[in-house]
Amino acid sequence: MASSKGSGPQVIDISKLNLEQLTNLKNQLDQELQFFNESLQQLKIAQLKFNESGECVDKVTPEVKGKEVLVPLTSCMYVPGTIADAEKLLIDIGTGYYVERDVPGAKDYFTRKVKFVTEQMEKIQKIAAEKSKLREVVMDIMEVKVDQQLAAIQQQQAATGAAKA
Repeated sequence: MASSKGSGPQVIDISKLNLEQLTNLKNQLDQELQFFNESLQQLKIAQLKFNESGECVDKVTPEVKGKEVLVPLTSCMYVPGTIADAEKLLIDIGTGYYVERDVPGAKDYFTRKVKFVTEQMEKIQKIAAEKSKLREVVMDIMEVKVDQQLAAIQQQQAATGAAKA
């Protein structure tokens, strides 16, 4: 249940949680870390694509007008084509939308996209590092609790053995 006094996160002393609750918390943190790692991988792929596209824009100069290129129809099928206009580029901005830009505008677009994706990656890396530290703390507390339970069982067995003797 959420407290109505504040909208901030609820603070829980994890040292007061039992072993089952700690295990559940650890599993939740593992899932979150996996999600962050998958997100980072997807962002890295996007960053590489934007970076590569920006580098390709540098190769489009007025001298390439009239040159033959291979135009992709699918990821594995190409047809020959000729560059008709080296001044204007058609940029895929996502979800089936394209924008026509001049070469400097296209270069600026890809530079901004690389910067944006890099910033998002840094944010996710920071959050993932905090979650990883919290996971380590939970693991340490779990280890202490297991040791305490084992010690209690050993004491109980020793007391039972001493009472029989």
